[in-house]
Amino acid sequence: MKEIVIIPAYNEETTIGSVICEIKKHRDITILVIDDGSEDRTAEYASKEGAIVITMNKNKGIGAAMKVGYRYALKHNFDTAVQIDADGQHDISKLSHLISKIEDEKYDMAIGSRYIIKTDYRAPVFRYIGINYCSLLIRFLHHITIRDPTSGYRAINKEVMELFVSNYLSDYPEVPSLSNLLVNNYSVCEIPVEMRKRQGGKSSISFFDAIIYF
Repeated sequence: MKEIVIIPAYNEETTIGSVICEIKKHRDITILVIDDGSEDRTAEYASKEGAIVITMNKNKGIGAAMKVGYRYALKHNFDTAVQIDADGQHDISKLSHLISKIEDEKYDMAIGSRYIIKTDYRAPVFRYIGINYCSLLIRFLHHITIRDPTSGYRAINKEVMELFVSNYLSDYPEVPSLSNLLVNNYSVCEIPVEMRKRQGGKSSISFFDAIIYF
């Protein structure tokens, strides 16, 4: 099966190269970086490490960047797409495990979760409260427990890519897109992953952005 990693990146020149190199160490897979209107050398460094790079003319948000990535994946007939952050937080050692949930166990989406088992990751208090709120909301609406619904470390199959290309929010897409899958009876699972602190750069989500999220 054809597999692709999609990395939405905004001003991540300090980490994008190391993220791409780490992915290559763990799996022979196509890597696509969506440069979301960066004002630094993100696109240059990503290209230098061998990634395919699509540059957006202005910053439009993670969801908009991922839609561009999913369109590319569908156009080039990829079967499985994995979203990985550009800041070095995600546990790349679990990449193959995520993919196997899609290709071998036939789930529609597999989520890398920080909260299935105890890990060293400690989210800021406000973010931790928000994640739990979203988890409770998903449980109330869909009668399923998803412990890390805001995780951006996710693998999906081609059918979900087709859905997301036509129905995906530009900003804060994780929870609404998950809810959309569940209400339409797509299968979703989680696997435990370790999450590191941001390895460089600055989060695009401020305190006030997080309030708007909810």
